[in-house]
Amino acid sequence: MKKILSIILSAFMLLGLASCGSEEHKESKKGFEPKLDTDSACKINVAGSYSNFEALEAEFERFNEYYPNVEMCYTKIDDYNNSIATVLSGNDAPNIFFSFSWMMGNPAYDKVFDHMENLADNSLGLDLDCIRPGLLSRDSQGKVLMVPVFSTSYGMLINNDLFEKEGLKVPQTIQELFDVCASFRGKGYESPMMGYSADSSGCLMNTVAYPIFAAKLAENPEMVAKANQCDPEAGKYMRPALETLSQLIDKKCIDLKKCAEISDNYGAVIMRFFKGDVPMMICTGDTVSGTSKRESQSAEFTAHPFTYTFAPIPTTDKGGYFLDSPSVQFSVNNSCKDKDMTNEFMRFLISKQELSQMASVKRLITPSDDLSLDKVYAPVGKTPPELVISPTSLGIKDKLAVQIRLASYLVATGDLTIDQAVAKYGTLE
Repeated sequence: MKKILSIILSAFMLLGLASCGSEEHKESKKGFEPKLDTDSACKINVAGSYSNFEALEAEFERFNEYYPNVEMCYTKIDDYNNSIATVLSGNDAPNIFFSFSWMMGNPAYDKVFDHMENLADNSLGLDLDCIRPGLLSRDSQGKVLMVPVFSTSYGMLINNDLFEKEGLKVPQTIQELFDVCASFRGKGYESPMMGYSADSSGCLMNTVAYPIFAAKLAENPEMVAKANQCDPEAGKYMRPALETLSQLIDKKCIDLKKCAEISDNYGAVIMRFFKGDVPMMICTGDTVSGTSKRESQSAEFTAHPFTYTFAPIPTTDKGGYFLDSPSVQFSVNNSCKDKDMTNEFMRFLISKQELSQMASVKRLITPSDDLSLDKVYAPVGKTPPELVISPTSLGIKDKLAVQIRLASYLVATGDLTIDQAVAKYGTLE
């Protein structure tokens, strides 16, 4: 009798667990409820500049769980920046396409903006509230024409195992950074901080200086318009950034001769970091996105793997600035075929769960308000609010960014003094 009761109880427990599992499955699906006929058949094409986009293709598969007859594809467009306007005017125009903040205010992209749908239209049902507010751009009419699917920042990759091996703590302030670099040098590390330095494009100099310059403009928002217009008066706000960069070089935290051995600011930076003898590698989140794939490509990392994280460079007494910037944004072609299903996919994608999932696969920073999914970016999520700077909210334009990029490079390489760079603001080229 006891055995029979035991068997019956076990059966009920199994049924209960199955029921719980079923309920949990239902709960996981509640985040997205299809609004269109799930038997609908059509084709949606996303066009962009990436050579491949596995993270998005994974989202296609997840969307097809709801709409199995919708064909989803991604297409890379050669010479994207110069071709996208023509492509949008063609017969095979994409439903969704990459867009970037630097396109704003540039007359060369006026025709591209003419094709952008207002994604803040309430009838579309996109959960824009799940995105960090500083990443969303609105035009003068309050329209949102591009939505970030990835974000990025400036900072450094940290070899945490190397710090532990040498009995040192990851620096949290600029003085701690100076001190820890001196300690590493004393232990035989020639350049405790490294990065790409061969030319101004993507150079470590700008990665250090740009967040500081942006922070100074955030303290003086009335100067942003002048800085965007390349008014020489705005040059003085570059000075703190250029001085901090020069200090890091003068104090031998960075050896530019060693950095010059790195041939590019993406794959070469990552592979150099994976050799395991660089405590801090200066780079952007876009560079970090390539780390996961390259772990297995590095013989040194494969033989001696180590834990690493990405964090802002501590350039103040309170820490480092998190320059919270969009990396890739999506826009919907307002004249595309099957626009209802296109917007349904966007409604599916623009959610905390899907954006975080896609960012984790791509290893970029999620634009959602939850930075906890990828441990590599955990330090970024701990940045004090007063050190979070949003170029989008500030209204920073590309001309401004070009000036600090060139100024920091020319000062670091000795082609200009800080005074000369400040005086030349707006005319650097």
